[in-house]
Amino acid sequence: MTRVSLHGGVCPCCAKRFKAEPPEGLEPGSPFGPNLRAFVIYLRSVQGIPLARLSHVLRDLFGLDISEGALVNILDASREPFAMQTSLIKARLLAGTALASDETGMRVGKGNWWLWVFHHADSAVFIAAKHRSKAVVHAFLGDWRPDYWISDRYGGQMGWATREHQVCLAHLIRDVQYAIDSGDAVFAPGLKGLLKRACAIGRRRDALTDGTLKIYEADLNRRLDRLMSLIPADQAGVKLQTIIKKVRRHLFVFVTNRDLTATNNGSERALRPCAVYRKITNGFRSEWGAALYADIRSVVETARRRSVRAIDAIRLTLQGLPIPSVA
Repeated sequence: MTRVSLHGGVCPCCAKRFKAEPPEGLEPGSPFGPNLRAFVIYLRSVQGIPLARLSHVLRDLFGLDISEGALVNILDASREPFAMQTSLIKARLLAGTALASDETGMRVGKGNWWLWVFHHADSAVFIAAKHRSKAVVHAFLGDWRPDYWISDRYGGQMGWATREHQVCLAHLIRDVQYAIDSGDAVFAPGLKGLLKRACAIGRRRDALTDGTLKIYEADLNRRLDRLMSLIPADQAGVKLQTIIKKVRRHLFVFVTNRDLTATNNGSERALRPCAVYRKITNGFRSEWGAALYADIRSVVETARRRSVRAIDAIRLTLQGLPIPSVA
């Protein structure tokens, strides 16, 4: 740390007060350098260290006496550069043809909020919102619509793709297992095997030709037709069959579309650090803190997908530089 003392006084001739000018490059501003600010943001938002403990960490490791209020000021001052970086990530994300989405709960002040993630390939954007409704998706997309969408069957995430929507088969397999546990021995067991077969084809897709994938897709649909002709003897099976009738055209879109996946696991992995952070901190006291965390997660998750370290991505953001894209 460099401390600059500016001396002043009173002119003995004109009796005017004067003050020395600071050296070039040492103008008044934050006493904390960019590396320290990046380190604070990383430890607080990525590693989830509470502010009180973070103040002790900085004192014990580096001999820096920084109050919790000063740490909050460091975070507050980073809002604009992280918002700008997130806007760049969003622009790249909306330039593609596919999106995946999911959401998880978060606590802001005394209210329950939702943390949404929209992602595909090497870009991910997180949004902190008060609601879990289609209004959040509409506000994020504006007038733009992707060709393809991957999500679970929650209504707020359905109906946004202009061409096809792929529902998460992992969530569906969980519901099928519930029907089996409830006593359905007619429809659910066969459906579970079919969905697992579809997921297995998705894992082998890189080694298969387009023609072979079309054959697999036709075979999956024929098997599904035979299953749908069955009459479940249990109420759980009847309910499950009704669900499949509504979403059957969204089950196997991924088989022939290599940009899509059979499950929404990418969204789950992106939200997992947020769930861990929620358990550590119990949420946010202010709305701007939640919005800043969403922007920081956007930067960190995008950097991970682009093989850039989190601390390096934070430094680039504070410098106003974009995160390099994957070649």
